[in-house]
Amino acid sequence: MAISRIKAANPARRHGVLLLNPGGPGGPGLDLPWQMEAQLPQDVKDRYDLIGFDPRGVGRSTPVACDLTPEEQRAFRPDRTFDANVVWARTVADKCRAHSGDLIPYITTRNTARDMDVVRTVLGEHKISYPGVSYGTALGAVYTQMFPTRTDRFVLDSAVDPKRMWRGMIQVWGPEAEPAFQRWAKWTAERSATYHLGETPKEVAETFWNLVYRADRDPIVIGTTPLDGAQIRDEMRPRFFTVADGAKWVAILKRGAAGEPTPELPKPPAGRSDAIAALWSVVCGDATWPHDPWRYRVDSALDAIRYPIYGDYASGITPCAFWNTPREPANVVDNRVPTLIVQNEWDPQTPLVTAQAMHRALKGSRMITVDEGEGHGVYTYTGNRCADQATTDYLVTGRLPTRDVTCQAGPEDRRATISDAVPHWS
Repeated sequence: MAISRIKAANPARRHGVLLLNPGGPGGPGLDLPWQMEAQLPQDVKDRYDLIGFDPRGVGRSTPVACDLTPEEQRAFRPDRTFDANVVWARTVADKCRAHSGDLIPYITTRNTARDMDVVRTVLGEHKISYPGVSYGTALGAVYTQMFPTRTDRFVLDSAVDPKRMWRGMIQVWGPEAEPAFQRWAKWTAERSATYHLGETPKEVAETFWNLVYRADRDPIVIGTTPLDGAQIRDEMRPRFFTVADGAKWVAILKRGAAGEPTPELPKPPAGRSDAIAALWSVVCGDATWPHDPWRYRVDSALDAIRYPIYGDYASGITPCAFWNTPREPANVVDNRVPTLIVQNEWDPQTPLVTAQAMHRALKGSRMITVDEGEGHGVYTYTGNRCADQATTDYLVTGRLPTRDVTCQAGPEDRRATISDAVPHWS
């Protein structure tokens, strides 16, 4: 395992170590101390050694390999390509077994939590503190379950539902996209003079769906990229959670449909084959997935009816359908270890309901919710003073808020962004 460290800025005030995890799964963390050094308040840097590490299977920690092509690295696929999706899922699983079959069974969240405790021992610490983001909340929660007496000050930022790891965490994107879309349509209708997408929520919604139907017949070219209806739904689902971004991009789609020049779509972060391999190793190895392809076909068809924005994507088949049975039971989180959960109300990757479920599972936790907060990631990501100060106070003093806290999103808040080479499962 590769680890890194920046020592506490003020040795006289040092409290301990702060292990850092970037999410993923599959995200490398070796450089996190240097990245977080620029973001964390001085009071936190004074008190902690910042510890980064590449989780097992990632980067410089004996990476798992599947030798995937760029097309094979694409994770989510519409149900209309079901037969091809089955071939893709089986191919990825077969290639991973062929290239790393002896290593893959051990790339799991529970084993990464064990690695964290080895790091604690090597550093000579009685306990560790930890701010985990996105998938990092799952890793942190599992650590509290396995090593409760070694847990010091844990912050779980943008939290998953521990009972949904992992197929359920993808499936939750279907139903949660619907209220986000309704909120977006209302917001956009109130600004019809700016975006020209409709004067009522119904008109705005019809504008979007007419673009989807049009693209299914004749793809809409954005920049130089043609998008069909399914690709538009995939592209727009997370954008609807940040209303201004969603309105901007539907307006661009409308211009593209009219044949007007449009900007290029933002390019996603460059994928890394080892990161995607580690991602599948973790999500397929943490719990048993259905092995009958037809189960995915039926679930996708039902979700497409119930949740039209993203439903058929959410229940689609993955390589986990052809993965070997996990070596350990599914992760269980159910304890009273004190932790702090921080969450935006409108988070596209870890919706509010999943953080609330984490709060229920961690019975000793307190939760900070940013009312009307948008985006994925809160602490040091959005600039919300209320949430940042309450989180910093906990890391500095070790005292949780006496009750759950609701912060208000302010006009000065930035959109939360966490950039990884891999999707955040949350």
